[in-house]
Amino acid sequence: MDDVISLGLDTMEIQTVRMVQPHHFDQYWQAGILSHKAEFEMNIHGPYYAELLGNRVQRNRALAKLEASMQAGKVLNARHITTHVGPYGEMGSGPAANEQVANVMAGIVERSKQLWEDETEHPAFPWLEDGTPMKVGVETSGRQELWGTLEEVLEVVNHVEGTVPVLNMAHIHARGHGRLKTSEDYGELFDQVRTTIGTKTFYCHFSGVEHRMGNAQHYTQIKKSDLNFEPLGEFLIEEGDWLDVTIISDSPLLEHDAMYMMQNIERSRHKQLERKAREDRRRALAAQAGMSPEEMEAREKAETEKRIAAQDAPAEKKPEAKKEEKKAEEKKPEKKDAKKGAKKEDSFFETSPDDDDDLF
Repeated sequence: MDDVISLGLDTMEIQTVRMVQPHHFDQYWQAGILSHKAEFEMNIHGPYYAELLGNRVQRNRALAKLEASMQAGKVLNARHITTHVGPYGEMGSGPAANEQVANVMAGIVERSKQLWEDETEHPAFPWLEDGTPMKVGVETSGRQELWGTLEEVLEVVNHVEGTVPVLNMAHIHARGHGRLKTSEDYGELFDQVRTTIGTKTFYCHFSGVEHRMGNAQHYTQIKKSDLNFEPLGEFLIEEGDWLDVTIISDSPLLEHDAMYMMQNIERSRHKQLERKAREDRRRALAAQAGMSPEEMEAREKAETEKRIAAQDAPAEKKPEAKKEEKKAEEKKPEKKDAKKGAKKEDSFFETSPDDDDDLF
């Protein structure tokens, strides 16, 4: 954790990919103490495979694994626990599936509250004193056969208090056949979430992704994917001042791409500051010249076009110079022919046949 904090990052997510083992709890407890002292936000991800829409046996097995992750989240001082729903199964997509997912999520939220309320009188961990249980994050899925389109997640979260949508950008991009390309695309996504559930706080996952036919194949490094982070960073700086966003790196290069995203956001912020400085300078010059900022901008644009045209003008005359050189080269052989037939001119070095060639 010290290494993560030294990089300038302020949150992380512990991934319990398969099953939480008992010997892990000592490490979780130490991480929880450190995060509480450093005011560092911890989160936890439940098992990646779940069957919450399966039969009773499958559903109970998935909930038992999630229970272990929730116990670890309590020890870890986690603020969110993220879970998948799993395949549609025989139920298929539709209102019935959404209703069952909502019922299951309501039970998970209630269990989270019970874990926090069990030790309110004599809490073993200082972060249990405030009595705020971790929120249950419902993650969007990246494959067509899995429950978890953006619309399905928002519908469930809108009806179950204590849940939040986990916007996995790689999954949304893959399932939407590469829908996230511009900053406007991200703006539409956040607006859709805000208008549906009325939140300004977002919990997101981001990584590169290889996808085919609306299905995510696997995560990749951000730079090796058609899902670019630059448009998201640009949106967050230019238009996302109303957002409270947490972004978790899902990349195979976790820390590397986390730093890449943070640096990209800083780069977008610097560009914004430079643009505002230019606009302030333009307004000041326009006021001095008795013009409007729009007129000053038009003048600057015209001057820039003239300067570019002046730079291109000499380049257009270069071919003519080459033509003249070619003409000169064509005349050179004629001079040589004339020299052969002409009378030799007098020269200081002209000799007669009687001169002795051997000077020495």
